[in-house]
Amino acid sequence: MRLLLLLLLLFLSLNLLQQQQSSAQNDTVSPPSSSPCPLNFTTLKTLIQSTNVKSSNDVALNCQYIAEGLRLVLSQYLKLTGNFHPPRNSAESCWNSYDSVVDSFIPNFKIRPSCGFQTSFISQDCMNITTRTEFERIVPNSAINDAVSNCNQSLENGSPCASCLTSLTTLQATYLTGGNNSGNISDCVNLPLIYAGGLINHFGPSDLGTVKCLFSLDFSRGENGSNKRKKMLIIVIVVVGFIGLCFVFGGCYVFLRLRKRRRFQKKRRIVRVESGSGSGSKFPSFGRSTHLMKFSIDEIKRATKNFHRDNLIGKGGYGNVYKGVLVDGTEIAVKRFKNCSAAGDASFTHEVEVIASIRHFNLVELRGYCVATTKYEGHQRIIVCDLMHNGSLHDHLYEQSLDKKLSWPIRQKIALGMARGLAYLHYGAQPAIIHRDIKASNILLDDNFEAKVADFGLAKFNPEGFSHLSTRVAGTMGYVAPEYALYGQLTERSDVYSFGVVLLELLSGKKAILSGNDGQGQPSLVTDWAWSLVRKGHALDVIEEGMPELGPDSVMEKYVLIAVLCSHPQLYARPTMDQVVKILESDLPVPCIPERPISFIAELEDIERSASSSGSGQLSTSGGFQSYSMGNADFPCYNGQEEEQDPAKNLKC
Repeated sequence: MRLLLLLLLLFLSLNLLQQQQSSAQNDTVSPPSSSPCPLNFTTLKTLIQSTNVKSSNDVALNCQYIAEGLRLVLSQYLKLTGNFHPPRNSAESCWNSYDSVVDSFIPNFKIRPSCGFQTSFISQDCMNITTRTEFERIVPNSAINDAVSNCNQSLENGSPCASCLTSLTTLQATYLTGGNNSGNISDCVNLPLIYAGGLINHFGPSDLGTVKCLFSLDFSRGENGSNKRKKMLIIVIVVVGFIGLCFVFGGCYVFLRLRKRRRFQKKRRIVRVESGSGSGSKFPSFGRSTHLMKFSIDEIKRATKNFHRDNLIGKGGYGNVYKGVLVDGTEIAVKRFKNCSAAGDASFTHEVEVIASIRHFNLVELRGYCVATTKYEGHQRIIVCDLMHNGSLHDHLYEQSLDKKLSWPIRQKIALGMARGLAYLHYGAQPAIIHRDIKASNILLDDNFEAKVADFGLAKFNPEGFSHLSTRVAGTMGYVAPEYALYGQLTERSDVYSFGVVLLELLSGKKAILSGNDGQGQPSLVTDWAWSLVRKGHALDVIEEGMPELGPDSVMEKYVLIAVLCSHPQLYARPTMDQVVKILESDLPVPCIPERPISFIAELEDIERSASSSGSGQLSTSGGFQSYSMGNADFPCYNGQEEEQDPAKNLKC
């Protein structure tokens, strides 16, 4: 009996042990439960259902639209939470939720096996950027502000959308260079699009224009039949009524206007400029073509009312500028050159055609030209461009009739526009173009106060020996670089000097050449005046008093320092325009500024003070100078800070 009890106990113990082992194995093999998906697919599902989206037979195309739809959902998720993608443990449930959405218009279509997407794709990142804060830590405010100015608007039309995409592409190529490390969902290429849809554009990621521009999804076609019929009926009624009114009140006017315009267009000859490929051509090739109008002298006279003095809007050493209106209503600016002869017409025409092929947002675009000989006026050379309604920078700085001063944001925009335009002339055009006459009157402003550099390349068009100066050096007194004025040495950095002078005028409201006290003292240069303040540590005193909407002190001081550095009398000390643009657009510091040589018009006290300072080998000021060695000579440098720094870091000195 005892033996049976022992056997029974042994059997029960073995059975219990086997159950415990089986339970432990099941616990080990079964995966942890997935977290619920935090993404909201409601907006995307509503858009799909309301527009009756149809699937394509092309699986790759369907996968592309599915990926774009997921980016739309991620953009909405970023807007609500500040995170670019859901947690990794929710990836499985998110894909299942998206499968149910896709199943409404592509039945039995499983996204991951059909499109080759991995489960982790929905939660992977670019350059370890998972939140809005991390994105804004890598991308500087200047790039984000540029994207805001271009993307924070309705993106339904082509032009705003193109500007926005260009800005986002530049941002990605400059700062998000980590590559495609997360499949094709939220990689570095698409991260700016998700950011713009969720945080920049105030219409939000559910707006049809935003969806179409940023995510290439067009939901504008799907209206129900009733709404379409109502809209069509309203459109028909409005169109019929408008046509009736046009026939009654405006038929004759429209007919005469169109006939007059056709006659005008028949008279106009269109010149197509093709890039030359012959090796024997002595003129440069720009590798593209453009259209340039050749106007008759009668058309120019009719537009300017025979060069009436009431239409005169500018005078210069090259000639006068008149405003005019063409027959089709286009407003133009007409530049009429002085002292012309027929001998150089062929060269003039080709130069104008080459200049017309150079296109940039911050350069004045040529519309056409005219070459003619008249009985009373003699030989004429004229160029035509679009009229800038806000005039020139010179007008806004010095015309007493314009009482309102330019605000700091507008001046900052103008400064950056000038720099971009010049940088394009120096490094974007092939071959490079040196302007030679950068001054405030050659910086034109459009309706939005965007700077447009004018008259680039026009120094080539004048008779030999004719310029603003008594020598063959082209330019305007006060703006010409010393090495160009003294020795005729012309480089791109001659334009940099002139840019620095104009930037000082823009910041201070003072002219390039300052008159003495009450007009009695000796004139001085604005560059010397600004340098005297900077070397004392008072850079902000350069800023014009009473300027509206002042910016941060650090930003304004940065612009003053770059202006002083660009207008340095020694060529080696100036940066290139490409470097200037990078400094103004980013958080890069301004390189230290070397000491300047003694001015030609310096007072005796200044010379003695400079000599005594040089004898000690170190400038003793509160402005933050330090000696920087170049070869066997020491150059005192100013870096814009009070404390001393390592001279080896100031490589630009």
